[in-house]
Amino acid sequence: MDLENQINDVLTRGVEVFTDPDGKFKANLIKKIEGKYDKDIIIKIGVDLTRPHLHLGHAVILRKLRAFQDLGCRVVFLVGDYTTQIGDPTGKSKVRPEIEMEVIEENMKTYLDQVGKILIINKKSFSWIRNSDWFTAITDLGFPSGHKVKLSMKQGEKDIDISYEANSFTGKAAIFEETRMQKKEFPTKKISVITLKGFLWTLRRITHSRLIQRDMFQERIKNGEELYMHEMMYPVLQGIDSQIIAQIYGSCDMEIGGTDQTFNMLVGRDVMKANKTEPQAVMSLELLVGTDGKEKMSKSLDNYIGITESARDIYGKIMSVTDTLIPKYFELATYTPTEEIADMEKQMENGKVNPKSIKMRLAREITAMYHGEVKAKEAEEEFENIFKKGGVPEEVKEISVEKGQLLEDVLLKEDIVSSKTDFRRLKKTGPYL
Repeated sequence: MDLENQINDVLTRGVEVFTDPDGKFKANLIKKIEGKYDKDIIIKIGVDLTRPHLHLGHAVILRKLRAFQDLGCRVVFLVGDYTTQIGDPTGKSKVRPEIEMEVIEENMKTYLDQVGKILIINKKSFSWIRNSDWFTAITDLGFPSGHKVKLSMKQGEKDIDISYEANSFTGKAAIFEETRMQKKEFPTKKISVITLKGFLWTLRRITHSRLIQRDMFQERIKNGEELYMHEMMYPVLQGIDSQIIAQIYGSCDMEIGGTDQTFNMLVGRDVMKANKTEPQAVMSLELLVGTDGKEKMSKSLDNYIGITESARDIYGKIMSVTDTLIPKYFELATYTPTEEIADMEKQMENGKVNPKSIKMRLAREITAMYHGEVKAKEAEEEFENIFKKGGVPEEVKEISVEKGQLLEDVLLKEDIVSSKTDFRRLKKTGPYL
């Protein structure tokens, strides 16, 4: 694939919206590939850690980020540990609950472990940072009573240690500076902190009419449902994240997310313009439909395929996907060339090929991405043995049940299905014959 086609593919495949009004991002990307651009091209991806596990829907965005890494860009993985406690109402008709910081921390570790399956995790191509790094003030810190902090000071030619109460302002200030990720990443740069004064400065430059345009807010108002101010502030906070990323890393060239994040990311451009910072390009990717064939892939809807699930489960779940989704899954979840996908779609429409054979290829390719070719082949052979030759799985769990128990209750109790919704989905779908 020549350079022009390579760039067009990464900028268009699976892309719903690409906002780059003056073409600056694309121009810099070309120069970077040609070795004529020395600065880092920073691409931001923000995550609210409401749930700890990644699925193929998340992987759509991560794989796009990997494509940009392969072209020389640097991904900044923004862990929204602070904003997660607020909760973006994206795609939701109800207010999201606050998430405890301990849960966020645990989810963060799981996320970082999983993204390494897709992204290049080295200092040149990848960074991550928490937004609590700038949204947390010194006075927000609190420590157990009696906790001490030692500070080293010069007195003449001697170094002396002075002990302070951790909850004193001096103690908090010392701990605050020492624990900022910004300082560890860029020791010579000034630490960025968002105060109430700074936040209000930004709000004076974002109008109410701009924020209320968000379609889900309009839907809430139309239905007579409550709309809280902290929810309206979320896009502004996300925009401030982009502004701070630009200050820390030298630029925030593009933010990438699903189509449900387009509004928030565009507000980010507004915030950056107000701060006289080069506004980020925005890329919104199509949302992968879940195994139910209707809604976007989501753990809360039990229609997801987790990237850490077993090879057998990934393969089997993909084989349960409706035939009409095969082309879109190839486009969003594999590296198969678009011309090849179009040809397969045409052959299925003309009846020249059995959709099952195409779906088996899809299942094999996706399974191999996360478990390797050997495991994918084994999963395929086991699937064929069970559903074509009437065999049984290699690992069969034996369960004793009492007379009169419902099947769905038994499967749920034994953790064979995650919920009754999952059971009904599997019952409706059935094996692919």
